[in-house]
Amino acid sequence: MGMNDELKRKLLEFQKNEITEHFVYMKLSKMAKGENKNVLDKIARDEKAHYDIWKNYTQVDVKPDKLKIFFYTFLARIMGITFAIKLMEGGEEGAQKSYDSIKGHIPEAEKIIEEEVVHENALIDMINEEKLEYIGSMVLGLNDALVEITGTIAGLTFALRNTKLVGLAGVITGIAASLSMSASEYLSRRHEGDKSPLKGATYTGIAYIFTVFFIVLPYFLFKLYYVSFGFTLLFALLIIYFFTFFVSVVKGANFKKTFMEMFIISFGVALLSFVIGIIARKIIGVDI
Repeated sequence: MGMNDELKRKLLEFQKNEITEHFVYMKLSKMAKGENKNVLDKIARDEKAHYDIWKNYTQVDVKPDKLKIFFYTFLARIMGITFAIKLMEGGEEGAQKSYDSIKGHIPEAEKIIEEEVVHENALIDMINEEKLEYIGSMVLGLNDALVEITGTIAGLTFALRNTKLVGLAGVITGIAASLSMSASEYLSRRHEGDKSPLKGATYTGIAYIFTVFFIVLPYFLFKLYYVSFGFTLLFALLIIYFFTFFVSVVKGANFKKTFMEMFIISFGVALLSFVIGIIARKIIGVDI
């Protein structure tokens, strides 16, 4: 079959993507167990089949992108298999449009598009990861910590103006609040008939403590209270950003809407607490 240089370039690009993803799925399947392993093996075989289709036209062997394989395998170990896969597949929209552009030249392109968009997404949705079952608990712990502890820190910062005292108060408040939130989540899940209420409580507590650590940390690193408070707000913003990004990838949530909701609530409470702290200092006359 004769083909122009542009068409061949596209097919070689498709080949590279397919063989790279084949190896990514193969490596992820070795990390998984049970049904997850079977699903990942199936997707890996599909990607290899797509690669072979393109190779029939180009008659060229293409090497995978080793850096991409390492990146997504590493990401899966840190953030979970589902996050890594959905992030990788989320970058395939451009590839789907390119497939559409060659359907008139390559009959099999239609089948590959269907498998990539419909069949593959259905298989990915079958992957079962424990941590994703408790995203609600993680969101609860993180949101509550951002609102309560950021607000508390803001109020105490401008009431006391002593970084060590504010940091200590934040740690004590954070630990007590995390235990309280975990206990409430446990009782709530147990009342609803959850078979593993302790796991939900644990995820809530971990998310809470993680958030408290980063929010309070600046007060043990800097002596100037306004510098500490500035970094606390920065860390809070970064936590909101990264966690919102994580949820938007694995759950398909609207990133902008979710981010703005968390930002407005958390920083709104911090601003209100800041004002209360100033008023309390003037009324009580605390001077430390």
